[in-house]
Amino acid sequence: MSFESGLSGLNAASKNLDAIGNNVANANTVGFKSGMVQFADVYANSLNNSGGSKLGIGTRVAGVAQQFTQGNISTTSDPLDIAINGNGFFRMSNNGTVTYARNGEFNLDKDGYIVNVSGARLTGYAANASGSIASGSPVELHIDTTALPPQITSKLDAQLNLNSGLSAPTTTPFDPTDPDSYNNATSATVYDSLGNSHVLQTFYVRTAGGWNVYATSDDVPLLNTASPATSVIASLTFGTNGLLTSPGTGTAAIVGTNGAANFTVAIDYTSTTQYGSAFSVNSLEPDGYASGRLSGFTTGADGIVLGHYTNGKSAVLGQVVLANFANPNGLQPLGNNLWAETADSGTPLVGAPGSSNLGALQSSATEDSNVDLTAELVNMITAQRTYQANAQTIKTEDQIMQTLVNLR
Repeated sequence: MSFESGLSGLNAASKNLDAIGNNVANANTVGFKSGMVQFADVYANSLNNSGGSKLGIGTRVAGVAQQFTQGNISTTSDPLDIAINGNGFFRMSNNGTVTYARNGEFNLDKDGYIVNVSGARLTGYAANASGSIASGSPVELHIDTTALPPQITSKLDAQLNLNSGLSAPTTTPFDPTDPDSYNNATSATVYDSLGNSHVLQTFYVRTAGGWNVYATSDDVPLLNTASPATSVIASLTFGTNGLLTSPGTGTAAIVGTNGAANFTVAIDYTSTTQYGSAFSVNSLEPDGYASGRLSGFTTGADGIVLGHYTNGKSAVLGQVVLANFANPNGLQPLGNNLWAETADSGTPLVGAPGSSNLGALQSSATEDSNVDLTAELVNMITAQRTYQANAQTIKTEDQIMQTLVNLR
C-alpha cells in the first residue's frame, strides 16, 4: 500500500509542479490568471461501503482552480489597449463562436473591426447615425472610418452682454466698413451644405429704444429675410433688470458657395443681457461643422467608444460590453487568453461596464498577469520537497520488501 501512496504523491507533486511551471511561464502574459492545483485524499472502502479502512492510500488531483484576482494595470501608448478594472470579461466573437477574455490588447483589422491577436472580434452595443446606443443584443463592434459628413449651420446661440452705458454712434447710417457707425461687433464661422465655411459677422448699434443688429456674410451685407427693405436683422430691447423684453431672435440668409445651397441661420439672443459693464461674448455657438476624417478614438470607463475627427468634432461609435459569470472557475480555458462558457460557469450576465457588479474600463492600458513570482518560487521549492519525500516513501518501502525477501 505504501507503494501506491507514494506513487500517488509523486503524481500529485508532478501535477503541482506543472501548474507552477505554467504560472511562471505566463508571468508576463497580459490578462493571464494563475492556476492552483487542488488535491483530495483517497481511502479504500469495502464492497458494501462498510468497514472501510481508516488508513488512506494516497492523494489525487481534484482540480485546478484559476485565481481570478485583479492584476496590476499598466499604461500603454496604444489607444486600442483596454484594461478591465474589476469583475467581468471581454465578450469575443469568432465567426459566431463566443468566447471570453481578460486580455485587452486589441487592434483594428482591415474591415474596421476591433480584434485580438487571434482575430476574434470584440463585441458590444452598436451606435446609430445620431450616436445613440442600441443596448440590445451585443454585436461585433465596427469602427466606421469614413469621413464625417458636413452639417449645415441652422442656428447660432449668441450669449452677449451689451453695455447699457453706451450712446448711439455719431456716424449714421450703419456702414460695416466704418467702426464709428456701430458700437460693437463679433463674428462666428458657419458652414453651408457642402461644408464650405463662411464668416458671419454681427454688428450692434445703440438706439433710443435698445439695439439694432446688422450682419454681413464674408463681408457682404445681409438683409432681413422677413423685411427685405431693411438691413436690420434683429431689434433687441431690454427691461430695467437688464433682461430681454423683445423676442430676441434674428435671421441671416447666406449664399452658399462652390455649388452649395443657400441657407438661413437663426440667431438666438435669448440669454443676451444689457448690464452696466463692458461688451462681452459669453458664448457664440453655431451648430454646423465641416466634414472631417477619423483621427483616433478612445474608450471611456463606461465602455463608450468615442471617435475624434479632424474637424474637432467627436461622435459615439459604439459601446464595449462585459460579461460575468456566477462561477468563473467553471469556465473552460481554451488557450490564447480565452475561456468558454460551460454548464458549471452558468450563463453569462452581459452589461455595460460599471453597471451591476461589472468593472470599469481603462483606455490605453492593459491588465498584467496576476502571477506572484515570489510566491510561485516558494511553492516550487515546497512541491520539489514533496516530490522528494514521496520518492523517499517508495524507497523505504522497497527496502522493507527487500528485507522480507532476504529472510531465510
